[in-house]
Amino acid sequence: MKNISIYTDGSCLGNPGFGGYGAIILDSEKEITLKGGERETTNNRMELRAIIESLRWVASHCTGAQVHLFSDSNLFIQSITKGWKRKKNVDLWEEFDEVLQATKQKKNEIEWTWVKAHANNLYNIKVDRVAFAQSTKQKKLHE
Repeated sequence: MKNISIYTDGSCLGNPGFGGYGAIILDSEKEITLKGGERETTNNRMELRAIIESLRWVASHCTGAQVHLFSDSNLFIQSITKGWKRKKNVDLWEEFDEVLQATKQKKNEIEWTWVKAHANNLYNIKVDRVAFAQSTKQKKLHE
């Protein structure tokens, strides 16, 4: 079984404001960075977008993989693992459910782990920089 680690993060300059997301995917062969942003968004939307895009990548590139996804968003890890209510961003939660289903249909197993932000975790720090750079890029594009 192939093992993949994924680190995700979201960023927002203002809340709402210019936002960015990032994901770093580590598999045995390479390190892949996913990134993007939006002009008017929130930090929570970008956190969830990073997770969605990561799962979309897994669904299109992997079958039968063990995926370990790390996020510093306790809100999303608890919503996913403990069933916390999804009160906001319902559109993204619906998209998440669809992408998660597609990922699982390809027999990929996902383990969700919360990591403390800015706590000397190399890949959490790297993905935070990616997400922040995307927020900054959005600001420069739209000011």
